[in-house]
Parts: sequence; structure tokens; C-alpha cells
Amino acid sequence: MTLSSGFFSRFTLTAALLGSLTFTALPAQESAPHPPDYRGVSTHIPGVFVTPVPGAPFSGTVEIYSKELLPDGSAYERHTINHIARNTAGVIYNERRRLVPLDHEGEPRLLSFHIYDPQTHLNTFLDPSTHLARQALRSEPEHPPANTTPGTTVTVPNAQNVTTEELGTDTFAGLTLRGTRKLRTIPASLSGTGKEVTITDEYWYSEDLKVYLVVKHDDPRTGEQTVGITAVDRHEPNPSLFQIPTGYKIVDETPVDVTQH
Repeated sequence: MTLSSGFFSRFTLTAALLGSLTFTALPAQESAPHPPDYRGVSTHIPGVFVTPVPGAPFSGTVEIYSKELLPDGSAYERHTINHIARNTAGVIYNERRRLVPLDHEGEPRLLSFHIYDPQTHLNTFLDPSTHLARQALRSEPEHPPANTTPGTTVTVPNAQNVTTEELGTDTFAGLTLRGTRKLRTIPASLSGTGKEVTITDEYWYSEDLKVYLVVKHDDPRTGEQTVGITAVDRHEPNPSLFQIPTGYKIVDETPVDVTQH
């Protein structure tokens, strides 16, 4: 069975995608890269890191779901979306929007958006509230935020018996996804609950797009978060996404030691 857009309906992404996948075993030599460890439920969720690679244009909508367990036993559920894109040259566009209650209508408020050109190494962070476009040349390629790619592993304190499972492959929107699950056990004496706790992280990676389409974190003590691309368009994105909108003031924040090299 392959995944269809119906599996990504609003607020059911976690159960539908991660609970309904049909797995196909992968040869050992083709195992997916080990994914990063999650720090836990947080109010700033990095979303999907769009790798700045050329030759694979696409645009998509990312859905983010957060369920935070509160001390009184209740759950605080919120969600948001981000629009993302990458053009043929590898220039990337990403957003950060406000986390809102599940019954919020319309798109959540845009907090910031980011444009990065891998050819010029020019980083641009734009703030809709001030209409400022902060630009800086990077002396090295753009690095992904923590918890979004295999290169940003974070070790959970007191974790033991860490195991990684290859889940096989499935398809979504014509893309082959490779699944990886990481389980980390914290003994009862160190978990803070008096019971043994197992933290689960699950990742579904698209080799064609060079991005994780789904990242899920579940810690029985703090809650769960799911980040997933729910719509993918592999045509060239609108060029206006990668341009500074009219009315924004450009502020050059490039460090002096970068401009002198």
C-alpha cells in the first residue's frame, strides 16, 4: 500500500502516516542515514530543513503538531504550518509561523521567513513586523537547525539501550521514503517518573528531495511533536518567493572578518 494525500488530512498526520505505513525491507548497504536525536517538546520547532542543493526544485506545505503534557495531567495541543521551497539553483525559502490552538481558523501569523543562496552564501532573514531584511554573507555553507538532519545529533542525558531500526520504504506523492526509528530507554531511577521511559523518534527521508518529509518525537514525560510535509509540488517555484518584498529595509549584518576574505 502506498501513501496518498488522504493520509495527511489535518490533525491526523501522526496516526495516519506513522500508523498506516506498509514497510518494505531495505538491503543493508542502502540503509538510511541515522537521524538526529530530539531535545524534547519545545515552543520553537525548527520544522523541515530544506537542503540548499541544486537540480531538485520543489515547494511544499509543512504541518507541525505539538502535544505538550502539563504537570496537572492535561495536554496542551497546538499546530501551525510553514511554506517551504527550493528552486533549480538550490536557493531555499522557509517560514516560521506562530503555534496556534487546533481550532484556529486561517493560516497562523507569519513570524519570520528565510532565504539562502548557496552560490553566494547570502543569508536573508525577514521580519514582517518590522519590514527589516537582515542580510549576512556566510563564510561556510548553511547549517541545519538542531534536530532536523543527521548531522545535528543531540544525546539525551541518562539514556541507555539506544537502538536504531530501519523501517523500510514507502511512497508519497511519487516519492520513495525511507523510514528510521530510534528508541532510547531511560531507567526508572533516572527518568523522574519512577518508571522506565522509552523515547521514540521516527523519521521518513526522501532521497529525491534530500529532506525528511516526516519527523516524529514522542517522550511519555513531556509529550509529542510531529513535523510533516503534507503537499509537494516538484515544479519550479514562483521566483518571487526568493526575492525581498517591496518595502523591506535591507540591513547588512555581515561580519567584518567575512568581507575581508
